[in-house]
This record gives sequence, structure tokens and C-alpha cells, in this order.
Amino acid sequence: MGPIRRGTRRYVQVNLAFFAAGFVTFITLYDLQPLLPVFAAEFRLHAALGSLPLSVATCALAVAMLFAGSISETVGRKRVMVCSLVITSLLALMTACTHTFLSLLALRLLQGIALAGLPAIAMAYLSEEIEPSALSSAIGLYISGNAIGGMTGRIFTATVTQYFSWRIALGVIGAFCLALSLYFAKALPPSSNPQRRPFAVGYLFSSLLRQLKDPGLLCLYGISFFCMGGFVTLYNYITFRLLAAPYSFSHTAVSCIFLVYLAGSFSSSAIGRQVERYGRSRMLYLCLGTMGAGAMVTLSGQVAVIVAGIALFTCGFFGAHTIASSWVAARARTARAQAASLYLFSYYLGSSISGTVGGVFWSSLGWHGVILLITALLAMASLLGWRLAGLSEPALAEAGSTVASMEAARS
Repeated sequence: MGPIRRGTRRYVQVNLAFFAAGFVTFITLYDLQPLLPVFAAEFRLHAALGSLPLSVATCALAVAMLFAGSISETVGRKRVMVCSLVITSLLALMTACTHTFLSLLALRLLQGIALAGLPAIAMAYLSEEIEPSALSSAIGLYISGNAIGGMTGRIFTATVTQYFSWRIALGVIGAFCLALSLYFAKALPPSSNPQRRPFAVGYLFSSLLRQLKDPGLLCLYGISFFCMGGFVTLYNYITFRLLAAPYSFSHTAVSCIFLVYLAGSFSSSAIGRQVERYGRSRMLYLCLGTMGAGAMVTLSGQVAVIVAGIALFTCGFFGAHTIASSWVAARARTARAQAASLYLFSYYLGSSISGTVGGVFWSSLGWHGVILLITALLAMASLLGWRLAGLSEPALAEAGSTVASMEAARS
């Protein structure tokens, strides 16, 4: 049937399906983020421990994704993604019924494992089905769904929690995500040229090891770790800052901060188009610099300036994520699902580790400590970007941005 071309009906159909999938991914994963202070107060926990419902899910997601790609090559990409979204939605409904912190952590652990069947496989599916010239734009739209889902979940849970309870908020989100998951199952076309292979532990580890031998991919994995670590750290603890004196905002007011995710949604799709014009390295530097500038701006004591800094930071992050994730898809010549799994393993591992460590910086040094940690993470990402720039030209030549090389990657 050939690759899906930009502007065709199938292209629109696939993009809408993955926008919905991206929405479900982030709304179920991050709907708890504005509730971290609520958990800390309700269960009488330290701020770092209060972040565990988020960190446990992202850590489980990171590890489980290493296996999801190989499983999808055995039972089919679409089947694994559909099961992932449906089970995740059902677990979200069950989370609404929890009354102890341990049961909440257990369900979030299972939710992270279930959700692993979508992110890495989504990038592999897109890289195999979409024509190379439209890949960055397609991944950008998928990440836009992530951004909209993350924004909606955070604002909705905070608002409903203030007027009702966090359990009602999570129950409604679970039901809505189940409906979107069924839409995804109906709308997404099956892979046009499925290549099945029996599941083998030896192949799994050999294919993962093969990706770790590429210095360019290692740089991209490190960039995802540091960028996501900084991103989640900022959003985890800005809620603590604005709920405390001298601001003392309500949960609903603080949740409005997440409206800046709209800016992230715009930047991910816009950057995807600009990469084709200016190149990946140049746009990656721009996005990392934007994140750093936004983090510094949040040191201001004025709320309007803080929000502007968060918006700047968010635009930079989603742009960097779009560039790095599409770069992995282009650079990996074989076992693309495994390459994407390692990228997202690093991505969510950074979220888990830095998201919790940030609580120590917040408790010890306040917001200046949080920004100190984020600045260090971005400095490391920039060093890796500099190293990657020296590898980019031969890597892109080898990546095989032709239909023939995409066929070879399936074998």
C-alpha cells in the first residue's frame, strides 16, 4: 500500500487517532500532579513522598516500555496499543475508589505498566506508516495530544477536587478516557505491512543493546532524561509554591497555570514543521535555551511573570521533545520500537527520579533550589546536544529517510 502521504484521508485519520491516544496518555498519567499537595496533607506525608503516586507510575511505565515494543512485534502494534489504552482507562476508574495511600500507589503502579503499550509503539507505528517527510509533523501532532491531555487533566482534577473530591475527578476522567480509547480502536488503520516475529528474550536484549551502541541515540536518550526531569520537577513544585504564602491560591486558581500547555501544544506542532526547514540541531539548541530562559523568569515574585516563564519553559520543552523523539525514529535503522522504548524509558525515568528529588530541593532551598536543579539538568542536556550536533550529518545520512530503509527497518 505504501507509506501514508501528507494530506490524504488516511493521514488525517491516523493523526486524529493518535491525537486522541496522546490525550489519554497524558491525562491519565498526569491528572494527579496538582493533587500532590492534597495527598501530602490527606495522608500526612513529606512533599517528596506525596509525589510518589506520580513517580511510581512513570517509573513502572519506563521499565515496562522496554518490553512493549517486542511484544507488539509478536501480537501486532495496534492490538497492543488498544489494550494499553482500555486497561489504563479501567484502572483510572478503579483509582477513584481508593481510600489508602498504599492502594493508590499499587493502582498507579499497574497503570504505569498498562500504559507502556502506547508511547513507544506509537512512535514506531508512525515511523513505519508515515512518509519520512511528514514524520516530524505527525509526531508533533501526537505530542500536541499529550499537551492538551496533560493540561485538561490537571485543570479538571484540581477544579473538581476543590468543589467535590479528587475521587470523583479521577472517576470522570477514567470514563472519558475509556470512550476515547474505543474511538482509537475504531479509527486507527492496522499496520499496512505487519512483520510478526515470535517473542524471544534473547532478541529483546540484543536489539536493546544494539541501540545502546549508537552514540547519537545515547545522546538523545540522555537529552530526554534531563529535559523531562526538569519539566516534571517544575510542574510538581510550582503547585506547592503557589498554594503556600504569600500567594495562598486555591487549587482551582493554581490549576489555571496548566493552561500554558496550550502553548506547548502549539509549539510541538510548529517546531515539527520548522525542523524540516532549519534542521534538528539548530532547533534543539533553540528549544533548550527557551527552557532555560523560562526557568529563570519564574524566579520573579510576580504571578504574571511566573506564568510567562512557565509558558516559555513549556514551549521549549515540547519543542525539544518533538525534535528528539522524531530524531530517534529517523536515526534507528532497525528495531525502531526498541529504540523508541529506550528513549521513553529515559524520558520517564527522568520524570520519576527528578520529580521526587525535586522535593528535597524544594524542602531545603525553596523555589531557588528547584530552579538550581532544573538548570543543572538543562546544562547536561545542552552538552549532549553539542555532542549530538557533531554526529548529526553522518547519522542522518545513515538513517535512511527513504521508503526502502523504512522497509528494511521492519525486517
